[in-house]
Amino acid sequence: MIGILRKILPDPNERELRRYRRKVEAINALEPEMERLSDAELRAKTDEFRERLARGETLDDLLVEAFAVVREAAKRTIGLRHFDVQLIGGMVLHEGRIAEMKTGEGKTLVATLAAYLNALPGKGVHVVTVNDYLARRDRTDMGPIYEFLGLSVGLIHPNQSFEEKRAAYAADITYGTNSEFGFDYLRDNMAVYKEHIVQRPLHYAIVDEVDSILIDEARTPLIISGSPKRPSEMYARVDRFVRTLVPEEDFKVDVKAHAVTLTEAGAEKAERAFRIDNLFNPEHMELHHMILQALKAHHLMRRDVDYVVQDGEVLIVDEFTGRIMYGRRYSDGLHQAIEAKEGLRVREETMTLATITIQNYFRLYQKLAGMTGTAKTEEEEFRTIYGMDVVVIPTHKPMIRQDLPDVVYKTREAKFRAVVEEIERRHRTGQPVLVGTTSIETSEYLSRLLKRKGIPHNVLNAKHHAREAEIVAQAGQRGAVTIATNMAGRGTDIKLGPGVAELGGLAIIGTERHEARRIDNQLRGRSGRQGDPGVSQFFLSLEDELLQKFGGEQIKQLMERLGLPDDEPIESGLVTRAIEQAQRKVEAMNFERRRWVLQYDNVINEQREIIYRERREILFRDDIGDIVGKMIERHIRRLVEEHLSDVDPYAWDRAEEAQGADPVASSLDALLGALRAGVFDDEVSFEDLRRAWESGGREGVTELLLERARERYEARRQALTPEFFREFEKVVVLKTIDAKWMDHIDAMDQLRQGIHLRAYGQRDPLREYQMEGYEMFQAMVRSVDAEVTAYVLKAQVGIAPPVRVSVAEGKPVREGEEPKATGGRRKGKGAWKPGKGKGGGSPEPSSGDAEGFSLEYKPQQPKAQP
Repeated sequence: MIGILRKILPDPNERELRRYRRKVEAINALEPEMERLSDAELRAKTDEFRERLARGETLDDLLVEAFAVVREAAKRTIGLRHFDVQLIGGMVLHEGRIAEMKTGEGKTLVATLAAYLNALPGKGVHVVTVNDYLARRDRTDMGPIYEFLGLSVGLIHPNQSFEEKRAAYAADITYGTNSEFGFDYLRDNMAVYKEHIVQRPLHYAIVDEVDSILIDEARTPLIISGSPKRPSEMYARVDRFVRTLVPEEDFKVDVKAHAVTLTEAGAEKAERAFRIDNLFNPEHMELHHMILQALKAHHLMRRDVDYVVQDGEVLIVDEFTGRIMYGRRYSDGLHQAIEAKEGLRVREETMTLATITIQNYFRLYQKLAGMTGTAKTEEEEFRTIYGMDVVVIPTHKPMIRQDLPDVVYKTREAKFRAVVEEIERRHRTGQPVLVGTTSIETSEYLSRLLKRKGIPHNVLNAKHHAREAEIVAQAGQRGAVTIATNMAGRGTDIKLGPGVAELGGLAIIGTERHEARRIDNQLRGRSGRQGDPGVSQFFLSLEDELLQKFGGEQIKQLMERLGLPDDEPIESGLVTRAIEQAQRKVEAMNFERRRWVLQYDNVINEQREIIYRERREILFRDDIGDIVGKMIERHIRRLVEEHLSDVDPYAWDRAEEAQGADPVASSLDALLGALRAGVFDDEVSFEDLRRAWESGGREGVTELLLERARERYEARRQALTPEFFREFEKVVVLKTIDAKWMDHIDAMDQLRQGIHLRAYGQRDPLREYQMEGYEMFQAMVRSVDAEVTAYVLKAQVGIAPPVRVSVAEGKPVREGEEPKATGGRRKGKGAWKPGKGKGGGSPEPSSGDAEGFSLEYKPQQPKAQP
C-alpha cells in the first residue's frame, strides 16, 4: 500500500525540484544575452539591481537575472560555469533552506549565487566554514567573482586588530569560521567602547558543512574565559586520591550518560583523605566537584581518542572530524583534571566571562541557510531548532559508486585481519584505497599492521594535521593507501589520477560504524564524485562500541546459530539494516539530548539577549544620564521599601504617648546606615528623614532622597566636567553589568548542575530552573542598580590619561586621545531628568526614549519536558 501511495502521490522533494527547474530554464535563456555584455556592462548590473531594490523590487524579483550575471562572471573570472543543479542549490540557499549535494558537486561555487543576491541590499553576508584553511581558500577562489561584479569581500581570522576585523565585517561578503563569528559576537558584547564593535547586525549566513557546525558542534558552547576559580595545586592532590579508589566499590561509571558518581564508601574515603566531616556539605561542593571531574578524566576521557598530548599540552580532538581543536579547553575543571591525570603542569582554571551555544548564535541571523553532502537524516532537528528544511539536489552526473553490504566479524582482531587483506588485495591491482577510522588510536594500530605487510601508506589524523591538504590530494592516485580519522568536513575533493577509473575508482573501507549515519555517508561520499566509479564497504566486529551498545547481541546469537568461526563474517543486507536501526536510535537519543540542552540554554539566552540589547543601547548613547538616573531612583525606592514598608504610619505617635520604644526611629536609622553605605555621605541626616516621614510618610522620605540624589549627581557632574563624567558613568555602568553578568552566568551554571534532583520531589526541573533563574536575574539587576549608584555618587574619581581595556586579552591599552562626544543627552520620561536637550549619535534604531536599565523579562513556559 505504501509503495502504491508513493507512486500516486508526488514526492515533496521532487515537487520542489520541478519548481526550481522552471527558474533554471529562465536563467539559461538569459545566457546568450549575458555573453554579449562587455565586462563594464556586466559589472554595471550590480548597480542596476541595487537601484531596482531601492525602487521596491524584491530579491526574488531579481533572482533569475542575478544568477545569470553570477554565472557569466564566474566563466570570465575563474573559468567555471555553474551547472543547472548548482543553480538549484543557489535557489535553495536563497530561500533559507539546506541544500544537500553530494561530495564533488561544487558547493563552494553554489554559495556564490545566493551570497551575491543577498549581498545586494548592503547588509552583509557571512559565509561560514569549519576551519580557517577553507575560509581562506574559498575567499581566494571565489573572491574574483564578487570583485569583478563590484562587491567587496572580507576574511576574518584570529589575531586581527579591531580595524582589520571591522573592515572585514563591513565588506559585502565575509568568509570565516563558525567559532570566530561567534567569538566576535561575544567580544562585541563585552566592548566598553563602541569603536571596538566589529560586527554589523546579523543579516544572512550560508553555513558550509551545516550538519557538522549546527549539530555536531552544537553540544560545545563558545566560551570566553577570565580569571582563575580554583587553586591549581588541588587538582594534583585530588588526582592522587582518585587513583586509590576502586571501581564499583567507591564509584560507578555510566558510559552511556558519560557520568560518574561516588558511592557512600567513596565519599567516606574522601572525608578521611581530606579531613572533613561531610563531603556533601555546601562548603565542600567544590571538592566534591573536583573529585568527580578527576574520575571522569580517568575513566571516561581517552587519550588519543578524546584528546592527545603534544609538547606537554592536552589538546582536544574533534570526535567528528578527527582534527585537533586548537585553543579549545574542556570547561569546569575537566581540562585541569586531565592535565593532572597525564602528569602535566596544571594550568589555571578560568571563570566564564561570556558564553553562547552555536545553536543560539546562528538563530540570531535574520536568514540562515546551509549546505552539506549529508543532512536529510537530521532534517527533523534542523526544522525543529533552526526552522530549516532539507532539499536533496540530484547529482550533475549519475552516481555509479557501488555501496556493498557491511561485513561483521566476531572479534576486533579478525576484523582488522580482514581489513588488511582487503587493502592488500586492492593495492596489488593499483586501486587507491581510503580507510576510515573513528579514532587516532585505531588509525595508528592499523598503520602498524600495514607496515608489517610492507604496504606504503599515509596517515591523516589530528597528529598529522599539517600535511592534510598534501595527503588528501594524493589519495586518489594509483596505488595510494590513505588512513583517515574521520573524513567529515575535510572540505577537499579526492580526484582520481590517470587510469584509476579503469581500476574501479577509489575504494572506501570503513573500520567501524559511527553513531550517526551521515558521518558514515560522508566517508562513502569521498568516492564516486562527478560520476566517477568507486566502491565502499564497512568492516565491523561485535566488539565495536556501537554494536556493544545496540543490537550486537542479536547478531552474535545469529552467528552462533550458524556456527560461524571467528574469521567467517556475516555479510547481508539484514545485518546492515539492523546496524542502521541502531544508529537511528542513537541519533534520536542525541537529538533529544541536544534539544534538552537547548531548552535549558534558552532560559539564559533570553537573559543574555536582554543584557546585550540594553548594553548596546548604553554603548551607542553619548549621554546615559537618564539611564543612570533611573538606576539610582530604583535603588533608592527599594531601600525605602525595604526599611519602611512594614512600619505603621501612626507608630511614632503611639510610641510618644506610651513613652516606649520608637519603631520608626529604628527603621529610619537603619535606612540612614544603608544610604551612607552606598548613596550619600552627609547630604541627608536623621532629622531630615524624620521631618520627611512626619510630613509625607514613605513617599515623603522617597521624594527627599531622590531630590538630594539629583543634587549630588549634578554637583559631581559639574565638578568632574560633563564631558569626562559622561565617559566615566558609561564605563562604570558597562563594567558593573559585565561583572554582575559573569557572576550570574556562574551561578546559573551551578544551579543547572543540581536542578535535575528536583525531579525526585515530583517537580519539573526545567520549570524550576526557569523560575529560579528569573529570581536570580532580578536579584542581579538589583545589585547592578546598587553598585552603579555607589560608584556614580560616592566613588573617588581622578582624571588620568585614558586607559582602555582590551577584552580579548584582558590587558590595558593606552591610546592617544579619547573619543569625542557627538551628541547631547536623551531625556527620560520618568522623574529623573538631569540636564536638558535632545540626544542622538546611536547608529542603531531605538525603541523611543530610554526608560533606564530595567532588564525585565517573563520566564516562558517550557515547550517540552526534558
